[in-house]
Amino acid sequence: MTSPSPAPVAPPGPAGRSPGQLMRRRFKRDRPGVVSAYVVTFFFLVALAAPLISKLYGKDPTRTYGLDEPGLLNEYGYPVKPNGGMSGDFWFGLEPTLGRDVLTQLVYGIRTSLLIAAAATVLCVVTGVLIGVTAGYLGGRTDYLLGRFIDLLLAFPSQLSFIAFTPVVYSLFVSPEKETPTYLRVLTLILVLWVLGWMGLARLLRGQVLSLREREFVEAAKVTGASPWRIITKELLPNLWTPILVQSTLMLPSFVTIEAGLSFIGVGIVEPTPDWGRMFANGAHYYESDITYIFFPGLAMIVFVVAFNLLGDSVRDAFDPRTGR
Repeated sequence: MTSPSPAPVAPPGPAGRSPGQLMRRRFKRDRPGVVSAYVVTFFFLVALAAPLISKLYGKDPTRTYGLDEPGLLNEYGYPVKPNGGMSGDFWFGLEPTLGRDVLTQLVYGIRTSLLIAAAATVLCVVTGVLIGVTAGYLGGRTDYLLGRFIDLLLAFPSQLSFIAFTPVVYSLFVSPEKETPTYLRVLTLILVLWVLGWMGLARLLRGQVLSLREREFVEAAKVTGASPWRIITKELLPNLWTPILVQSTLMLPSFVTIEAGLSFIGVGIVEPTPDWGRMFANGAHYYESDITYIFFPGLAMIVFVVAFNLLGDSVRDAFDPRTGR
């Protein structure tokens, strides 16, 4: 009598993946997004490592090499060597008139601008999430009052408000006849960008929460006796990560350009602190005779802003399974 043959073993099914794993998988398939992530990471690493880069390179961002060492600048204050004075000693050339090293100026300028933009972005995201989620979840009178407050702040023209309010904040802490310290200028720029920058995210999240609070999973959580804090943190926030991340990736490069613009017109960072916008302001005086000085900060800002915007698109597509990129 023959023994019965063993039952066939079913092949193992596909392993389940968490939403985070699916998001990472989709993001890795998006080549522009991955390249943009590397570019953005590179800029932040340069900003963090600015002192180390300056030490290894052997140059200081505030030293006037063209004035201290004869033969670097001509009688008109422009670099003697071609291409803005680019050489083995000065890789990106020299700044006209003062003769400062462009590379270290740019590295420290990136550090200053990203510090201000990143701090303002974090504050805006936290404020926008708190006010937007609170208004959308509580509704009623709270939603009405917060909504009118947001509308009031949005009524201010953003660019003109940045220009007008920054000197006003300076005057609250330092008398007009005294020079404003650099740390106070940095804190003021962060404060102004924060106060005038969170409303768009708050309004977006308010609308999202108004639609989500009527969904079945929120109603089920209320029936089980979950507290409002648990409903917000466990049910609502996980469904809001996509707009939060996308708006953050749009907000930070916008703040970089706004800060550069404020420094360009003289109400942001001023001499001798290295800054992206201040390099643009100085380069605007020299570009007809020496375009090299403004070329490197301009190219760096274009690459950074484009990379961050592409990164935001890729993050949105990775979180949204309905996209087919």
